[in-house]
Amino acid sequence: MSVQTPLPPAAVAAALPTLPVWRQYYALSKPRVVQLIVFCAFIGMVLAVPGLPSWAAVQRFAVASLGVWMVAGAAAAFNCLVEKTIDAKMRRTAWRPTARGQLSDRQALLFSVLLCLLGSAILYVWINPLTMWLTFATFIGYAIIYTVILKPLTPQNIVIGGASGAMPPVLGWAAMTGDVGPEALILFLIIFIWTPPHFWALALYRVEDYRKSGLPMLPVTHGNEFTRLQILLYTFILLAACLLPFVYGMSGWLYLVAALLLNIGFIGYAVALWRRYSDQLARKTFRFSLIHLSVLFAALLVDHYLI
Repeated sequence: MSVQTPLPPAAVAAALPTLPVWRQYYALSKPRVVQLIVFCAFIGMVLAVPGLPSWAAVQRFAVASLGVWMVAGAAAAFNCLVEKTIDAKMRRTAWRPTARGQLSDRQALLFSVLLCLLGSAILYVWINPLTMWLTFATFIGYAIIYTVILKPLTPQNIVIGGASGAMPPVLGWAAMTGDVGPEALILFLIIFIWTPPHFWALALYRVEDYRKSGLPMLPVTHGNEFTRLQILLYTFILLAACLLPFVYGMSGWLYLVAALLLNIGFIGYAVALWRRYSDQLARKTFRFSLIHLSVLFAALLVDHYLI
């Protein structure tokens, strides 16, 4: 029996149909990633408002979410531009319009700049300057500090650069209150600690892609076993962080039960992954991590109206 050699990423991408131009720009903004960012920012907004929100607060939610979405989409587009050569080498990203050459560098850069400027203007004029500057700083943190500097430099890139990804609840809190309270920092800490085990689970089963790309991701530089141990250790730290909203008094028993169940589940996946590795289990761990954060924050939202 002959074994078929997998097609290289470029060949797989070339076989895909060409998207309409508007969908190419839409794909450039990484909509699925941005949806989670806006969701986390929205949770920060809701938690910052005691009781049921007024109609004015709901309008503010919508405007702030739009501004955050635009700036986050701009950062994603800039990331696609900077990493187009790397993306072309990886099966997971070779389909992106910049990697396929469907959008030029000039088009991608212009799209990113316009989105960032428009989103920043919306936040500055209709929300408040603090939210605008924090959001712009998040753009710089992700697009420049993480993408350009940290990602190709150190295997700890996702740990340090994770600070940018953890900012959405802080942005949402600032949008509604005009300041950054300890509650927002607790939400920041949860996402900051959640990010490494989430991303390293993905990197484990995509390790050959990262090896070919030349990026010093942890499974490439330190191996599979070391990365699995780090995932396990981080899930225990994450459990402690997820208990803080209850300890601080910003949530009640419903959230506590949800947090315990979700973190026990995450730890369970991490233990299984540490004991016996498989790509399938790494995929399941990665997918569960997305469920973990989404349901955790949804539980915070529901619990907010019960206490």
